[in-house]
Formats: sequence, structure tokens, C-alpha cells
Amino acid sequence: MAHLRSRRRLALAVPVVLSLTASLGFLPAAASAAPRTVSAEQATDAPALAYVVNTRADRRTIASVERAIAAAGGKVVVTHDRIGVIVVHSSNADFAKTIRKVRGVQSAGATRTAPLTAAGTTDEGAADFVTAAEAARTGAVSAKTPDSEPLEADQWDLRAIGADKAAKINDGSRKVTVAVIDTGVDDTHPDLAPNFSAAQSANCVGGKADTSEGAWRPYTADDYHGTHVAGEIAAARNGIGVAGVAPGVKVAGIKVSDPDNGLFYPENVVCAFVFAADHGVEITNNSYYVDPWLYNCMDDPDQRAIVDAVNRAQLYAQRKGTLHLASAGNSNHDLASDAIVDDSSPNDTTPGTRTIDPSECFDVPTQLPGVVTVSATGVQNLKSYYSTYGKGVIDVAAPGGDRRYQLPDTPSKDGRILSTMPNGEYAWLQGTSMASPHAAGVAALLKSKHPWASPAQLQALLKAQADNPGCPESYDQDGDGVQDATCEGGSRVNGFYGFGVVDALRAVK
Repeated sequence: MAHLRSRRRLALAVPVVLSLTASLGFLPAAASAAPRTVSAEQATDAPALAYVVNTRADRRTIASVERAIAAAGGKVVVTHDRIGVIVVHSSNADFAKTIRKVRGVQSAGATRTAPLTAAGTTDEGAADFVTAAEAARTGAVSAKTPDSEPLEADQWDLRAIGADKAAKINDGSRKVTVAVIDTGVDDTHPDLAPNFSAAQSANCVGGKADTSEGAWRPYTADDYHGTHVAGEIAAARNGIGVAGVAPGVKVAGIKVSDPDNGLFYPENVVCAFVFAADHGVEITNNSYYVDPWLYNCMDDPDQRAIVDAVNRAQLYAQRKGTLHLASAGNSNHDLASDAIVDDSSPNDTTPGTRTIDPSECFDVPTQLPGVVTVSATGVQNLKSYYSTYGKGVIDVAAPGGDRRYQLPDTPSKDGRILSTMPNGEYAWLQGTSMASPHAAGVAALLKSKHPWASPAQLQALLKAQADNPGCPESYDQDGDGVQDATCEGGSRVNGFYGFGVVDALRAVK
């Protein structure tokens, strides 16, 4: 399965962030000649790879580059002409090297290291499903609180951010949609069906949106991640199961996970951001990193092209009014540090070990400009033991669960997050994958109250309503006398919580 959230964010220094899009265009000077034509033998000898080719976004340049792609042995899968990103398949081993020399091409590179076959999340640990006996026990406790959902007594996370009280004031607008870019969403789940927006859902695997009926659903029940995330955001208050942070808003599913290996390849994510923007989505949740590189280093032409393509797509969506939220990762890394060891990339073939500088090698989309990066907390409002952090990198924090050190006084006494699963089931998961949708739900409540807020304004509102617990005096979680992480910063902004833990009640007030 893809690395559904185990990472960090474009912890770029400010000048790099501001110049990211511009700098991507200043690649080595393009040659004026079109590439040579590859022979049929050369084109078929090598296995096919997928590529992104990034150009100026004008029709003449794109048409010229498309002709050069064909001459270089490439086949255009889809052209996102509004952002100048072309997805290509080619068996020519020299395709990227050849196409980078074409006039108008600003960057180009392979989006994977493994050949295409026929046909990265951030949860921490396996899912633990709720049994009928457990549901009955929790239901009996929930029934003691008026207007509670049957399993709500176990949803300590809602109470931690005042979402239970917020729902009585404003549970969100039907005019606001949060798109879950993930493994697919089971819209037949009784807690999701009332709020699901099929018109804003699709399958973007392969880089081209498929909007046929049910294309957005998970492949199997094992592809549960997106369904769990969707429930945390917008499970309906309908007397069934659980409640979401914003139970009155709509939720959509944009599936981007590969059917064979579950990875989230760049062309799929580019498609998802463009689709969300073109279909009026106000907020996206991104609990993953773009595979196959945990960090995309700008001195590598393939990885540079990935950053360029995904950044163009997410900025396009921001310009059309979409705010993106992303999970920080589960490695307990300090993303503001000078060096991080990455031993997981590339994750589609054989990983190697490399030491990267997080100011030059970017977690995508988490570190892209304008994306809200979310760390995880437990029931004690303390950073979860696994959550990645970093001063100047984390924007806000939200409940993601902590079953090791922060256990709630609830019927199940489970420190993880309870939410929806495929086939009408419910289960516990923890991770920054679970934190990001809580923040996305609060952002949806803010958007409901301030419908004209731009993505930048909405992010500012999200930070303004957050409640910062400040850096703890000690973070020796296992009691061995060694600090397990170091929080830098003050009570207003710090590396553990950014501007603070989101607060749904303050958002609606």
C-alpha cells in the first residue's frame, strides 16, 4: 500500500517557497531542434514508464511539445493544458533526456522507477474493527447524552476540539465540499451516503479522470484509508454509527491509488487537484505523500519534474479557490532540521539510503506553498509519539490518536480515532492521516461561515482559531530520561503544534 502519511513538508526557507514556481522554469536552456525519431525496435525493447512533461501553458507550445513527444517514442495519456502538464507513457529509455532538450519544455521526468504494469498513506498501524458487542457497550453509554450518535461516546477526538458542541450551532453548509484524495471512498456507507457528492468524485488513476458510476470507490475492503478519512470529516449525524467534524458539509472521493501496489503516483495526484478545482471543490484532504520518493530532491531531474507538475496542479486549484490540507507524517522527524535520513525511496523498486536536506528535497504535496501541514495530537492535547513536527513547517495540529501514551476515559479506552470503513463497518486507526481530516473538517466549518474567504484567508482563519498548548516542559514519553522530540518556539507558534490545535467550536462562534 502507498505511504499514506509518514512524512514532512516543503520546509523551504521563505525565499525558496516564494520562488518555487518561478525557479522550476529556469532549467538548462532548451535546444531548438526537435528530438530524433526513435525506431520501433528501440521503443519496444524497454519496458514502458510514465513521465510528466511540463511546458509553458500556451496552446502553440503544448502542440509543438506533443509532436516532439510522439517523435521521441512517447504516447500522450492526457494533457492538462491549463497548467502545461503532459502525462506520457514511453518505452524509450532516453525519452526524458531527449524531451528535456525540446524548446518549450521546462522540466520532464519519470514518475516511477518500476515499469508500468497491466491494468503512500499515513496511518500508523493496522485497523482494529469494532465488534457488535463493543458497539452495543458504547451505544449504551452514548445514549446517556442527548443527540449523540451510537458510537460517539468513543469519539474523544470530537470533544477534544469542541466538534460535538459546534454541531449544535453550525454543522456546516451543503455548499461546501471536501474532496478526499485517497484510496477511494465507499459512498454506500450509511454514515457517508447522505453527504456524498458523486458529481465531484472520480478515479484519477493513470492521470485521466474517470467519472463513471462508482469509479471513486475503493478496489477492495482493504483499501479502507479514504473511507475512514471521509467519515472523520463528514459522517452524518443521522442516528447511525459515528459523527464527523463537519457533518453538514458534502464529501467527495477522488481515487489516486494504483490498483496493483496502492502507490500514489504523481500523474494521479496532478489529475486529482485539477479535477477538484474544475468541479468546485472548496477543500482537499491529502493524507499521503506522492510516490515513489519520500523526498523529491531538486538536483535530480526526475524528482524536480514531479515537484513542478504537482505544484502547478495544486496552485491551479488554489487560484480557483481550493484550500489543501496535508498530514505531516508519522516518522517523529524534525522537519526543520538540517538533515534527514531517507531509507524508503524509491518505494516502487529497491529503496536506498540517502541523507537529504529538507530545505532542498521536498515532501509532496505536504511541503508545497499554500498547503496546510497538520501534526497529530492525542487525548491529552500532546503531540502524538509518532507525529512528525518542525518549527516553521507545521501550520496546525489536530487529533490523530495515540494508543501508546494517551488513553481516554471512554467505553473502549482506545486512544485512536474511530471512523467509517467500507461495507458499513467501523474501525480504529491512528496517524497524521487522521489529524489532517480533523483540520479539514474545521476548515469546512470556517468556509461555511465565511463563504467568500479565499484559500489564503481560510488558512489564516484556521490558524487564528487554533488553541496552542505551547511547548511541553518535557517530552520524555517512555520515561527513559531522554527527550523523544524537541519542541522549539513559543506559546503562539512552535514546532509541535504550529499555530495550535484546531478548535471547531471557536470556528463556528
